[in-house]
Formats: sequence, structure tokens, C-alpha cells
Amino acid sequence: MTSLRHTADPVGTYLDAARACILDVGWRRTTLTEVARRAGVSRMTIYRAWPDMPAVLGDLMTREWGQVVARSVAEADATLDEKGTAADRLVAEVVATARALRDNELFLRIVELDPELLLPYVLTRRGRSQEAIAEQTVRRLREGQADGSVRVGEPVAIARALLLASHGFVLSAHTMVDDEVAESDLDRELEHLVRAMVTR
Repeated sequence: MTSLRHTADPVGTYLDAARACILDVGWRRTTLTEVARRAGVSRMTIYRAWPDMPAVLGDLMTREWGQVVARSVAEADATLDEKGTAADRLVAEVVATARALRDNELFLRIVELDPELLLPYVLTRRGRSQEAIAEQTVRRLREGQADGSVRVGEPVAIARALLLASHGFVLSAHTMVDDEVAESDLDRELEHLVRAMVTR
């Protein structure tokens, strides 16, 4: 196996290896030793980067969800013309991000095999990705308050309320899909919900 230790972004390479392991066998069967093997480096190289698999997972999810959000926001913004308000952009970004996270292969694999990994971020604390999303939402809300398209209110509280409302559309949407309601129907409802929450 060719060593990857001299790549420009070794940590990124290690996270790629961890991602591949989780997609193949799930979180519970992924070890630092297997991550090292797939990355083509020694086990101690991986141990110098992270003390254990939960630390790897934290960095992996932060990177993965951050990339998903960045792509979703860019794609949503590209669908709007120059006349779109900050509120329009926020609505499109929230819906696109919820849809993309719901369809992400790593997210789907975790939900399928190891859903308990997500519980801390729902029940006990905010993760780095949630904080980053909230901060980005706050910026968009302030832009909307400046252009008059977003209602008066504390942007941080509104952003966190939006995150809470969106959680269900990411984590539980599949439980509400059947012959009567499609995911696209739920996305339209999320669009209405976000617009109602942020506009006058």
C-alpha cells in the first residue's frame, strides 16, 4: 500500500479514510487501526492526530456537514436573481441545506447503523457544525433586518429557533413520508415555515 503521509493535507486524507471505513462497516466496527491502514500510515500517526474514534468522528462530521452547507448555500443562492431579498436567500438556503443533509451518504449511513451518535447533538449540546450554521444564519438574518425583509427580533434567538425547527426535517422527515406525503411536500412546508418565522 502506498503511504499517503506526504500529501498536502494529511489530516484530510486521514478523515477520508475514516469516512470510507464508516461507510463500509459503520461506526462501531471502525477503529483507529483500520483508519491508519486505509490511509497508508502507521497507527501512531493517527494517534498523534486524535486520541480516539469519537474525536475523529467530531472532526469528520464538522468537515462533512460544513461542506454540505457550503455547497447547499451556493446552489440555493444561484437560483435567485439579484432582486431576491436576504429573507428569500435564507429560506432557499435552509430548505436546500435540510435536503442535502438528509441525502448525504455519511449522514444516511450513521442514521442507518449508529443513530445514537446523533443524540448528543439533539438532546444535550450543540456541535461545531450547528454553531457554524447558526452563525451563518445570524449573518443572513441581520442582512434581512437591514434590507427590511426580516422581522424585528434578536437574530441569535431566531437563528436557534430555525435550527430547532429544521432538525425534524433533517432527522425525522423519512418517518412522515408515505403514499400521501412526499419529501418534496415536506420541503415546501419547511419553506413556508421558515418564511413565516423570519418575515413580518
